[in-house]
Amino acid sequence: MVLNYIWIAFFLVAFVVAAVRTVAFGDTEVFNSIVSSTFVSAESAFKLSIGLTGVLTLWMGIMRVGECGGVVNALARVLSPVFSRLFPGLPKGHPVNGSIFMNLSANMLGLDNAATPLGLKAMRELQELNGGSERASDAMVMFLVLNTSGLTIIPISIMMYRSQLGAAQPTDVFVPILIATFVSTLAGLVAVCAWQKINLFNRTLLTFLVVVTLVVAGIIRLFAGMDRAAMDTWSTLVANVFLFTVITVFIIAAVVKKVNVYEAFIEGAKDGFGTAVRIIPYLVAILVAVGVFRASGAMDWLIDGIGALVRACGLDDGFVPALPTALMKPLSGSGARGLMVDAMETYGADSFVGRLVSVMQGSTDTTFYILAVYFGSVGVRQTRHALPCGLIADFAGLTAAIVVSYMFFG
Repeated sequence: MVLNYIWIAFFLVAFVVAAVRTVAFGDTEVFNSIVSSTFVSAESAFKLSIGLTGVLTLWMGIMRVGECGGVVNALARVLSPVFSRLFPGLPKGHPVNGSIFMNLSANMLGLDNAATPLGLKAMRELQELNGGSERASDAMVMFLVLNTSGLTIIPISIMMYRSQLGAAQPTDVFVPILIATFVSTLAGLVAVCAWQKINLFNRTLLTFLVVVTLVVAGIIRLFAGMDRAAMDTWSTLVANVFLFTVITVFIIAAVVKKVNVYEAFIEGAKDGFGTAVRIIPYLVAILVAVGVFRASGAMDWLIDGIGALVRACGLDDGFVPALPTALMKPLSGSGARGLMVDAMETYGADSFVGRLVSVMQGSTDTTFYILAVYFGSVGVRQTRHALPCGLIADFAGLTAAIVVSYMFFG
């Protein structure tokens, strides 16, 4: 229901802004741009879905091998004490706990191509426990918000873009990104727990949060002492070793249990192809709405208004040029990435704005995209408090990105 209102609002606001630009400023091309954006965005959404097909097919097949080999069930049992409190509606030891863990691990290591199919797999299992209802369960909301908060320990792609755009030290944003994304995840977790009345001061959960905080602090200290070459080498190595180790362990476990690995893979891969086809309409819907909003000039007007307000309050407006990336991030990952690159090309990769947009890009994930794809893949239409909690995580992460960037680079 919330997505319905937001989707309508994008089009109505775009129409009003375009009408004002046409009548008041004589801009006769704005409506042409809007209509063109609908075709371009629809084509992009379709290509994105098709591009996901191969990855979804691969990882759905791998996950099926892991299930047959018993690895996913083993992970579920290990994580049961923590997950039974974060997801109180889930049966203890259910395989979905393992799927959730695999998805979150892939996200933390920056393995986007692997994280999405693992997340869709987990969401499908959650929907089975939800009885196929069109209304999201508490567990589905918690899982989605943990995804949208985007906890990323190794932001490989952002450091790669900075290197390509001539940054003297592409890895200098690593620590600020880790701090900002941790704030985002913590804010999203607290928001959902408050909404669902989950006791965060439970000894098990509190211990878990303390351990995670110490691990993040340890990673910050470890990588902060490395030079650019060492950080690039080790971050890439850790991510790739993790990825291939998962595949190898799944296959070995299946062989030990005398599973026909090839047939198990094919069985899971078929589900991956079907999932890729199901998400196409949802991707088209959200990306076309975002494209129309941008093409109308509504985004530019919003940024200019915020800049004027900041200056009127006598505050430093040095962060304002980075706001297009911040506002686009919850709407479109590719759009935010493009704006990040544009800002670095315009202001310089080592400028304050260039560094800030990098931290913003890594601080959180694409809420509307994840909401559309994850819930759309299982037919959930009533998203409940997933969107507001996801946006709380986004706001916390992006605010932290600005504050931390001023601390490190201001």
